Amino acid sequence: MPRRGLILQTRTHWLLLGLALLCSLILFLYLLECAPQTDGNASLPGIVGENYGKEYYQALLQEQEEHYQTRATSLKRQIAQLKQELQEMSEKMRSLQERKNVGANGIGYQGNKEQAPSDLLEFLHSQIDKAEVSIGAKLPSEYGVIPFESFTLMKVFQLEMGLTRHPEEKPVRKDKRDELVEVIEAGLEVINNPDEDDEQEDEDGPLGEKLVFNENDFIEGYYRTERDKGTLYELFFKKADLMEYRHVTLFRPFGPLMKVKSEMIDITRSIINIIVPLAERTEAFAQFMQNFRDVCIHQDKRIHLTVVYFGKEGLSKVKSILESVTSESNFHNYTLVSLNEEFNRGRGLNVGARAWDKGEVLMFFCDVDIYFSAEFLNSCRLNAEPGKKVFYPVVFSLYNPAIVYANLDVPPPVEQQLVHKKDSGFWRDFGFGMTCQYRSDFLTIGGFDMEVKGWGGEDVHLYRKYLHGDLIVIRTPVPGLFHLWHEKRCADELTPEQYRMCIQSKAMNEASHSHLGMLVFREEIAAHLHKQAYRTNGEAVG
Repeated sequence: MPRRGLILQTRTHWLLLGLALLCSLILFLYLLECAPQTDGNASLPGIVGENYGKEYYQALLQEQEEHYQTRATSLKRQIAQLKQELQEMSEKMRSLQERKNVGANGIGYQGNKEQAPSDLLEFLHSQIDKAEVSIGAKLPSEYGVIPFESFTLMKVFQLEMGLTRHPEEKPVRKDKRDELVEVIEAGLEVINNPDEDDEQEDEDGPLGEKLVFNENDFIEGYYRTERDKGTLYELFFKKADLMEYRHVTLFRPFGPLMKVKSEMIDITRSIINIIVPLAERTEAFAQFMQNFRDVCIHQDKRIHLTVVYFGKEGLSKVKSILESVTSESNFHNYTLVSLNEEFNRGRGLNVGARAWDKGEVLMFFCDVDIYFSAEFLNSCRLNAEPGKKVFYPVVFSLYNPAIVYANLDVPPPVEQQLVHKKDSGFWRDFGFGMTCQYRSDFLTIGGFDMEVKGWGGEDVHLYRKYLHGDLIVIRTPVPGLFHLWHEKRCADELTPEQYRMCIQSKAMNEASHSHLGMLVFREEIAAHLHKQAYRTNGEAVG
């Protein structure tokens, strides 16, 4: 870094010296042009023996005037050129100074200062050099490999399947679809209008016309993203009647970081109204209130609880639990709404949202089998903003503890089960029931669809409403939000679509792939262990 600073300083000195020499040259030219011209061989007018009239002197004066006007115009032009060169030199000096500062401080956020186009282009080319494009990278293990995903005109074959859970699918997200279309079009542009340095020969069609490729000639492509450098695309094209393939490599480099916004957020007075719809399940509610007391009453202290209870059975037990928490913790910020009707989650949340009569408030739609931390409540406050953002966190769903901890006599306490491991649970990316949003946004969008009955579906409808609107939907996994395992019953009165969703959720909630495999092959495993024990005993006797 000092060596680079010394080079930049030397360049600056040479530029200043060149500027001084240029100014001296212009001044010398000006003095030379303004000096009177003399000619030793020419005779001066007025010498004895020569007679000149008045017209001669007038013509001579006019000639001299035109001469000096021409010279003045020339000098003005030279001065203008000098000003332009001075401006260019000043810009070069400023550019060198900025490079020097960047070299000293590293590439940082781009605020009010705009980076010169040449510098930006140089940076983008450097991203290609850094990425694994032309030469492989030395990796510590097989886990360091960034795999490609492949695609054709109609399909994407992906390893990280996400919400859809399909290893092969059509690109349903608009940004991904537009990205791949743009890449294929760019590849066709490269082939059909090659540069001089492209390694391909011009080919003619069967009638001697120029061979033009189109999207139907696209065979397959691969892409992968290095998050700090950019996305690499490998594209292959082929005409049906030709043997050769055309290979195009494209790279979309990531630019330097740019500051978009910097603000202070005060959440010290932000109250959250936690709304829980409930029917029966009083034991689960007692466990929920234990977590509520520890996190909301003792730690956060900025919470209002709204419980919407359906039916009469278990209502007295719920009241007793609430009164017990009130007497122990001197907590009175709760509302109990009783509805003598069949359970409907969307209806319960709608009623709970409208039960609040103190103006604007941040709401957290929660279920009784959810465990959350104080850190999650702050994430809820930070990621929801009235009229701008709603927060849809992805919950980590725990598997059946009887299977996960089958090697133990008794599963550990719930607090010890809250770990993010492959065999302990999974990110519930198909669930949209837990959400943080402001009351005004919820009412403006129309709340839940009351036509949805029974289990599931109402949360997806609400989620889609926000996706079709102008608000930003923040969707991300959060570490402080867990769905506790419980026995799930899929009622016979559900619609076929609801019943399918219920069974699918039940299967996914039970255990990991490896644990389910152990259950499926438990007889084979038991037989193997029996043979091993018999062999061991036989060797011991022998």
